[in-house]
Amino acid sequence: MMDALVIGAGPAGLMAAEALAQAGLRVTVAEARPSPARKFLMAGKSGLNLTKAEPLETFLAALGPDARTLEPMLRAFGPTEVQAWASGLDQPLFTGSTGRVFPATMKASPLLRAWLARLDSLGVTLRRRWRWEGWDGAQVLMQTPDGPMRLTPTVTVLACGGASWARLGSDGAWAANLPDLTAPFQPANMGFRINWSAHMAAHMGHAVKGVALHAGGAVSRGEFVLTRHGIEGGGIYEVSRQLRDGAPLTVDLMPDLTEETIRERLARPRGKASLGNHLRKTLKLPPVKQALLMEFARPLPDDMAPLIKALPIAHDGPMPLDQAISTAGGLRWDALDQALMLRNRPGTFAAGEMLDWEAPTGGYLITACLATGLWAGQHAAQWAADQGSATAR
Repeated sequence: MMDALVIGAGPAGLMAAEALAQAGLRVTVAEARPSPARKFLMAGKSGLNLTKAEPLETFLAALGPDARTLEPMLRAFGPTEVQAWASGLDQPLFTGSTGRVFPATMKASPLLRAWLARLDSLGVTLRRRWRWEGWDGAQVLMQTPDGPMRLTPTVTVLACGGASWARLGSDGAWAANLPDLTAPFQPANMGFRINWSAHMAAHMGHAVKGVALHAGGAVSRGEFVLTRHGIEGGGIYEVSRQLRDGAPLTVDLMPDLTEETIRERLARPRGKASLGNHLRKTLKLPPVKQALLMEFARPLPDDMAPLIKALPIAHDGPMPLDQAISTAGGLRWDALDQALMLRNRPGTFAAGEMLDWEAPTGGYLITACLATGLWAGQHAAQWAADQGSATAR
């Protein structure tokens, strides 16, 4: 028996389930994989960044063009509310120097266990290996370990995830069930491919720190890492939307020095020192930055200051979709009303990364997934209540 069906057991789906259960509905969560929240758990392996402790206006600005659409949901459940929610699950938090908020354990598993226990206490039923296969009229079609099932819940919340990390369940296959309602998937928060010269081999795996990356008006002061296949890391992710959309990438190797200061220092007598030693002594330019300068700026001009301040980085486009941390594209906003209900299917709501939005890493992604899940769950509960009142009349 169920009043509400939630399809997908990631952060958005579990938050929707919690809202529905707190409203008194009998809730079933259908998860296609053998266990819930696999991508959430993977994110926690490097330290679960739940949110960003900063003013909401600053938080919204980081979302770029999607801020206006997501703003009502984030005003209802933003960084402050996320922290209170996690603390309510007995998860101590700490805030890093950059404002990023983490569980004290730096893991996702303790929080997930506490969350699942709360949902169980609310009567939520979790069904594993249940895959959604669309509709037949008003019936929701599910493929389960016991064979095909046809369900008729009062309300349904879709929280099917994006289209990256398919091995964890986010394969985007659900899009086939929503023809003409989805925007093409694109990678987000991804690295970029570079076919390195042989001389760069010694620098693979090294982090490039103390730089400023510029792309299409966006600026990132984060670091990035050189890999065998290109460039990865938080600094790159912060400008990945602009790079994906065609903006050129330049890197300021010495963002705390002016071009004129760099020029004056490089003009000091060099003597018999090699160029590398001269760069190291006058600018404290480490080997990995020197290597990038040689990779992308040879033959070096007499005046290197402009290049050091704006080194053009040529790349071969984004890494493959399945290697991206998240995705853009998905269920279009114009297919939904303000309650996140599908316009063409009353009683069916949607939330999380399956919606057509993107956000940088750093707590923005998880916060917005939780916020949209709560919003969809609360509005679905209200819709179910309204249907019950109409039936009673």
